Amino acid sequence: MKITRTSMFTSIERTLSLPITEAQISAWKAGGLIQDVMPQLSDDEREFVMTGVTAQEWATEFGDEDDDQIHDHKGQF
Repeated sequence: MKITRTSMFTSIERTLSLPITEAQISAWKAGGLIQDVMPQLSDDEREFVMTGVTAQEWATEFGDEDDDQIHDHKGQF
């Protein structure tokens, strides 16, 4: 199913083809937890459905997970 969302970070509209159904979208909109009603989606795909943010935008905004590993808990190298 094609899902179109506008990124809450960049306001860019994008469309992705995701393996979900109208019933899953309805269940999520009715209050179901997205990870429960769309378990086949990756974390990045679920984020796109919820916020329109892509993995690349997330990495640009907050850095990659690997970046966290080079800093200790005080943010020092």
